[in-house]
Amino acid sequence: MLDALNLRSVLAEHYDLAPSVEAAEATRDLYARMDRVVPPADWAVYAPYVQAINALKKQRNAVILAHNYMTPEIYHGIADVVGDSLQLAIAATRVEAQVIVQCGVHFMAETSKVLNPEKTVLIPDPAAGCSLAESITPEGIAEMRAKYPGAPVVSYVNTTAAVKAASDICCTSANALQIVDAMEGDTVIMTPDRYLAQNVAKLSKKKVVWWDGSCIVHELYTAEDLRAYREHDPEVKIIAHPECTPDVVAEADYTGSTSGIVDWVHRHKPKKAMLVTECSMAANIADELPEVEFAKPCNMCPYMKKITLEKILFALHTMSGEVEVDPAIAGKARVAVERMIDLSRSLAR
Repeated sequence: MLDALNLRSVLAEHYDLAPSVEAAEATRDLYARMDRVVPPADWAVYAPYVQAINALKKQRNAVILAHNYMTPEIYHGIADVVGDSLQLAIAATRVEAQVIVQCGVHFMAETSKVLNPEKTVLIPDPAAGCSLAESITPEGIAEMRAKYPGAPVVSYVNTTAAVKAASDICCTSANALQIVDAMEGDTVIMTPDRYLAQNVAKLSKKKVVWWDGSCIVHELYTAEDLRAYREHDPEVKIIAHPECTPDVVAEADYTGSTSGIVDWVHRHKPKKAMLVTECSMAANIADELPEVEFAKPCNMCPYMKKITLEKILFALHTMSGEVEVDPAIAGKARVAVERMIDLSRSLAR
């Protein structure tokens, strides 16, 4: 666990990080991307960090990959590439910088390292885990293979490198149905998210069996809550992530991955929208869509929120939080991830 006092002490020796109106003014072009959701006083706090990080990443030959669940000051202020798990995995294969700073959770940093074994991959807080990734192990994969002999294993990219290595192919919420339908045989094993698997099973021609894992953010939503919200405000469009339960998905006007959600809202521009996913999703697209009113509630991912500007600056300054993956595991995991990327590209043609 990072020592916050030591971290701040180290940074204070090298950077002036006091709230600054001058720094806020100097970065107003960045602030314009998020001024609908970030108050000016908060930006005066963030701006010195943003300036320091953007300068330091050039010195370090670093690129910052940020998931859609990052807070706006990270998503708009310092990220070079933003997106969902699939978009970031593909971006990781195209990175030319020597250092990758992964603003997301640990399995994402592992994926970047698996795809770029010769590069340095940093995660600003190694404790940024994932309840879903932690719900499955290679032993769990072996258990499912024994139960369903010959069935291919499709593992969500939200898994450790060791689990990816034990799988036949990976998927994301954006391509899960297409990947499952492309597998040989009548039965497909999906791990670890049971709700993603159940939602895919409703649409697939395959028999889909699953591991009993779930995401602590998405499983909190209930169909009853959504019906009550729609009754209160009939104009609202409900957009759900497929990690939600099937009955929640059934209540939604649209269901899709984080990138799919962003695309849908941009295309349809509903008067009111409720994004049934992590809180930062709406905040990160609010300024791009001033005509859309984003409704609450939302659920926050405690793991994603471990990544902060302060920790990102510390990681780049000290080159700490480096992610390593055993080469024997990495090689097998790379096959599963690259197979997903290649199949996704071929299916998109």
